[in-house]
Amino acid sequence: MKQQITDLLCAGLARLTADGDWGLDELPVPAVERTKDQTHGDFATNLALVLAKPARTRPRDLAQRLVDLLPDSSLIERVEIAGPGFINFFLAADAYRALIPAILTAGHHYGRSQLGAGRRVQVEFVSANPTGPLHVGHGRGAAYGAAVADLLAAVGYEVHREYYVNDAGRQMDILATSVWLRYLELCGEDIDFPSNGYKGDYVWDIAATLHREHADAYRVEADQVFAGAPPDERPGLDGGDKEAHIDALITAAKHLLGDNRYRYCFELGLNTILDDIRADLAEFGVTYQEWYSERSLAERGAVNRAIERLRESGHVYEQGGALWFRSTAFGDEKDRVVVRENGQGTYFASDIAYHMDKLERGFERVIDIWGADHHGYIPRVKAALTALGDDAARLDVLLVQFAILYRGGERAQMSTRSGEFVTLRELRKEVGRDAARFFYVMRRCEQHMDFDLDLAKSQSADNPVYYVQYAHARVCSVLRQAADKGIVIDPTPGITNLELLTQDHEQALLRTLARYPEVIELAAIGHEPHLLTTYLRELANDLHTYYNAHQFLVPDADLRDARIKLILAVRQVVRNGLALVGVSAPEAM
Repeated sequence: MKQQITDLLCAGLARLTADGDWGLDELPVPAVERTKDQTHGDFATNLALVLAKPARTRPRDLAQRLVDLLPDSSLIERVEIAGPGFINFFLAADAYRALIPAILTAGHHYGRSQLGAGRRVQVEFVSANPTGPLHVGHGRGAAYGAAVADLLAAVGYEVHREYYVNDAGRQMDILATSVWLRYLELCGEDIDFPSNGYKGDYVWDIAATLHREHADAYRVEADQVFAGAPPDERPGLDGGDKEAHIDALITAAKHLLGDNRYRYCFELGLNTILDDIRADLAEFGVTYQEWYSERSLAERGAVNRAIERLRESGHVYEQGGALWFRSTAFGDEKDRVVVRENGQGTYFASDIAYHMDKLERGFERVIDIWGADHHGYIPRVKAALTALGDDAARLDVLLVQFAILYRGGERAQMSTRSGEFVTLRELRKEVGRDAARFFYVMRRCEQHMDFDLDLAKSQSADNPVYYVQYAHARVCSVLRQAADKGIVIDPTPGITNLELLTQDHEQALLRTLARYPEVIELAAIGHEPHLLTTYLRELANDLHTYYNAHQFLVPDADLRDARIKLILAVRQVVRNGLALVGVSAPEAM
């Protein structure tokens, strides 16, 4: 409806300029908004106020001229000029009633559009290091990223969903070494496990697999492993260095095991956890077109190529044996190392290469969804793209605040290294996938979130996902009641009998249904899935209010037909909206 009003105004503008010299060299796209007060109509525009100065006339005079030149439309009941020159549109009752057959005919396609016109967008999200299971903090990024991607696809973008697998670097070496040390303990070695190792039960599980399949083939005496390692950092003791300690153990593991056996430990840890992450996300309803390996960047020479491009453009320099990117020239707070003194590329160098590769793949826009703690990383990545000669504006970084889980009134701690965390899988088993997906996207991504487990599990109107799903189930219940009473429901998607929908509750439902396509576009373009969950709660409230105030299976067959058509349209929109945030639409609750 909003687009139809916009089209009418554009036609009026074209007639206006053809009618004389109004000083309008370029015709703007009219800004049309829904009114907050029904007494001001359904839609309003400030177009006349915007154009009054270049048109050299008073806003109200221009508004009247525009209204006089609007094409006739069965959509409009009347048009009024208000205040200094606002134009208010009152829609005809038939325009709202026509929504019902439109929704029933379009089915799951209702609300979708071609706003994106097939333009290619990449959405990269979650991308958690494969050093442990996904926890509830990762869950919010997963739910948000999936919803953003699905919303963009719903408005016509060609969306490529991607997970960047950090399968190289020091953290993976710490994981491999942690697995091996636990394996040595299973072999009977007395291991003083490092404070900076990964301590979760999942490390024991991987180590047990290694021991079960290879017995003592990877065993080395503990004294050899710890020989020459500096003291670990321990509570109450001075002089320890946990970083130097774990690095020494990594070096020892590589030396004592040799390339092949160390690589086996590395790959076993990586693949076990990555398989777990894949399965966990699939169970959460999150899938990807591509799992992109960080390691492949170096293997294909992309990292070296990116550094060489920076060198050729004069944006890197050597200092202290390392190679630095001059990111301060692009507004970053300090320059950044891209190649260490030992000749190894940094994580940042890989990230530069990865983003270079993203743009080279031809995506019109690249959307990265990161944790809020990565805020300071944005300027340096954009600086690198600019230094490479790419358009950094093609990269959008959306930051997601961590979700804080409360169980029994107590905040749960989450630390992958210590193993004291609540996994996404545990959350899903406790509250269900639907509640988790819905709750995660109810707020703006940059807002902090306290996840109330008790509320998520409750079967009451206070639980927002239950409340919305119950609206869908209630409609299904009406259909079952009709079948039990022998009432035949044949909701053909026509306009017959819809003129009988005159009750205030029915009009409220129609107005809310009409907003759905606009909400989808706003949520997609603004990357704000919470707009959709808010809308669904409003639609559910309208349905429940209608249900409590009126009978649907009334003796009057024509009125019954009209009301059934209306609630079937509501059911379809609820189902469509829930699907876009990864939530099911149950038929019974």
